[in-house]
Amino acid sequence: MLPTVSKTRSSSSASRPNSMFLQYLRRIVKWQQMDIEYTFWQMLHLCTAPKVIYQHTKYHKQTKNQWARDDPAFVVICSLLLAVATGAYCAAYDHSAVHSVFVVISVLFFHFLLAGMFLATCCWFLTNAYLREEAPNTHVVEQRVEWLYAFDVHCNSFFPMFVMLYVIHYFLSPLLVAHGFIPVLLSNLLFMVAASYYHYLNFLGYDVLPFLERTTFFLFPIGVVIILSPILILSGFNPSRYFMNIYFSQRL
Repeated sequence: MLPTVSKTRSSSSASRPNSMFLQYLRRIVKWQQMDIEYTFWQMLHLCTAPKVIYQHTKYHKQTKNQWARDDPAFVVICSLLLAVATGAYCAAYDHSAVHSVFVVISVLFFHFLLAGMFLATCCWFLTNAYLREEAPNTHVVEQRVEWLYAFDVHCNSFFPMFVMLYVIHYFLSPLLVAHGFIPVLLSNLLFMVAASYYHYLNFLGYDVLPFLERTTFFLFPIGVVIILSPILILSGFNPSRYFMNIYFSQRL
């Protein structure tokens, strides 16, 4: 009897992530089922008090028995905001409507979705393979990081970076793309803060999981960013000019 029960539980736990992911995808096209107000509340607190968000993640686990969101509203709204912001850049710096459409699509699908899926997969693999605590005995239920939760953590971390590098950067771009030491300094500082905050939120997302250990691993990239920034400033590298020149035909 015992082996039979074990197999049933194993089969059930294996199929649950698939059904959860399919349900998540189905809700993307059902705007009426999305909690828009709560999503904007999350976005605000990710920029001002991110620990509050992950406190609510604990409540979500207790009530829904999963760490990941079951509501795709955050991804949908973030994608729409990203498309609008990219369109604003195209209106200001591009002279081709066709190229503008290409830029919006490439930023939305490659920068946000595909890059996010890749980063989430890397973090999902690292946490499950190397950062999980060893179960003290065989009677404890094994817990694993859900892939969808890893993608949620990326989206949470991405949004404040979006505010800094797409919104604030847009209004400061006439200054940041200019020649001279001050634009180089300001541009590097803005990118340094955005990248550091991204990795800090990444750390908070995994640190809240009680079955993970050594989550300070996710803070290490901040040290790399802080070390590289003075080197890039002294070398005269301007990340704003670099990325703007990549995407727009008009040379700055």
